[in-house]
Amino acid sequence: MNFNIKKMKQIIIILGVILFSMNINAQSFYDFKVKTIDGNEFNFVDLKGKKVMIVNTASKCGYTPQYEALQKLYEQYGGENFVIIGFPANNFMKQEPGSNEEIKEFCSLNYGVTFPMMAKISVKGRDMHPLYKWLTKKELNAYKDSKVEWNFQKYIIDENGKLIAVFPPKTDPMDEEILTLLK
Repeated sequence: MNFNIKKMKQIIIILGVILFSMNINAQSFYDFKVKTIDGNEFNFVDLKGKKVMIVNTASKCGYTPQYEALQKLYEQYGGENFVIIGFPANNFMKQEPGSNEEIKEFCSLNYGVTFPMMAKISVKGRDMHPLYKWLTKKELNAYKDSKVEWNFQKYIIDENGKLIAVFPPKTDPMDEEILTLLK
């Protein structure tokens, strides 16, 4: 009997060590820090308690007019409980060739964008930004695997930092399914 208890204790200790080591690299949505389009640090921990839409953007894309709907969504729902964060990316047919300064000016002049825009990043490939690795890998986000299909793909994170939805680029930001998630 003592032999079995001793064995069980060893197994429990080994399992505990394995489980701990598996989570050592786990990353929360709130662990990310990125650069704003102006070069300042943006810490995602400041988003606790808010729903967040992450969207990869481009200035020379057929979906670029979605900036208008994104801004409308931000004006209607943004504030204490919701924020949109735009990430310019040049991954699809080089549709975001501009510098951060040029992108900021384009968004402001053409669409009156006031939601936070971050510095240009890569959303796929070998140089994929760590945030997009988290967004696209179930083993990291605990929701689902996804692939960034094109510019203006939308990821919704709830107020607890959990990824809860992924919308393809063609989905209008004012789509009823998105609005339901924000209520």
